[in-house]
Amino acid sequence: MRIKRTIEKIPAGMVVVPLFLGMIINSIAPGLLRIGGFTEALLVNGTLPFIALFLVCVGAQIRVNMIGSAVKKGLTLLLLKWFIAAVIAVIGFSVAGMNGLFLGMAPLAILAAMSNSAGAVYLAVAGEYGREDDTAAYPFLAINDGPFLTMVALSLFGMMGFIDGLFNFTDLISVILPIVVGAILGNLDEDMRRLLSKGTDLLIPFFAFCIGMGISLQSLVEGGIGGVLIGILTVVLTGGSAYLIYSWFGWNPIVGASEGTTAGNAIPTPAVIAAASPAFAPMMEIATVQIATAVVVGLVGLPLFITFLVKRLERKGVDIKELNLPKSERTKREASLRQKA
Repeated sequence: MRIKRTIEKIPAGMVVVPLFLGMIINSIAPGLLRIGGFTEALLVNGTLPFIALFLVCVGAQIRVNMIGSAVKKGLTLLLLKWFIAAVIAVIGFSVAGMNGLFLGMAPLAILAAMSNSAGAVYLAVAGEYGREDDTAAYPFLAINDGPFLTMVALSLFGMMGFIDGLFNFTDLISVILPIVVGAILGNLDEDMRRLLSKGTDLLIPFFAFCIGMGISLQSLVEGGIGGVLIGILTVVLTGGSAYLIYSWFGWNPIVGASEGTTAGNAIPTPAVIAAASPAFAPMMEIATVQIATAVVVGLVGLPLFITFLVKRLERKGVDIKELNLPKSERTKREASLRQKA
């Protein structure tokens, strides 16, 4: 059986197929793999250790001259998602108020969901389509985990004051450190670089399956139309904008589009905000449910969006792998091909 080859026919298949399989199992028979021991550790609770090891392997492939581009890419995606989320949310707050709904969406849910991203999905897509500096950009994207950027936006809106202690820089360091360890090993020893580079492709389907095992399809129903709409806006607006910005900079736009998701760690954000400011308490429950729905919609919708974008590039005769070459080199190749034609 050609399982691997069949899966790879699907764009981002090594993340999409295991992810959906995990979601289906978790929805139909959630206790099937939760039997403890090695089985549960491997197939349910393995997300963090798998991603940590993946980051070490990624770090080993980073050469010193790539660090600058990794910072640029990470901060570009981080600020772009936050800006789009803030603009849509402030429109929602202006129209519906603090406790109303904007087109069926809770403004707090819009802000928390659209400014957040599923880092594991980004890593999987970047690992399949991107370069080493794309995966090395991940620690900067980790800043959008939790309520920090939501609090910053609300502070700027003048709805509540900034509260210290919601963002712990130790969390950021904990993400960067595995990459640093891998980078040190890879730059000191070429054999270590080759050894660890083999681990990236191996780990992607395992942590994708574990992510799916933490998501239930039932949340699509519970979240209603508002949550579905937030998920769609997250995929199309943040993923689409990142695609265009990456194209403009001459980076691989498929990697940029992979930021069009919401991570499950955004779900508790309304409760944190409501605890900090009771004025938000009335919208806490619906915002929480809508974010949970947006998480699922994003994980379902983004692969479809990526598929559309990949096929669109292929119809234009673009080689996806060549998008990872420096812009100057691609320009020379295109000029050479035009001359031959």
